[in-house]
Amino acid sequence: MTTTVKGVEHLHGRPDWDCRSCRQPWPCASAKANLLVEFRRYPSVLTIYLAGQMYEALGDMLARGETAPPDIYERFLSWARHA
Repeated sequence: MTTTVKGVEHLHGRPDWDCRSCRQPWPCASAKANLLVEFRRYPSVLTIYLAGQMYEALGDMLARGETAPPDIYERFLSWARHA
C-alpha cells in the first residue's frame, strides 16, 4: 500500500496578498520554488502570470487605501527573471 501526502499549497489570499499557508508576503519562498518547477519549461509564461498577479495585488492594495510598496517589482517579478 502506498500513501501519498499532498503538499501544502502556498497560494495568495486576497485582499492582503499574504500566503494562505505560511502567512508570509506572497509569493513566499515555497510559492516561488513551486512556481519555478511548475513553469520550468515556460519561463516567459511565468513572467506573464506574475505580472498579472502583481497588478491584481496592486489594485487590491490601492482599493484598501494603501500605497504601492516600493519593492513590489522585486516581490513579484525580479526573482523569476534570474532563476
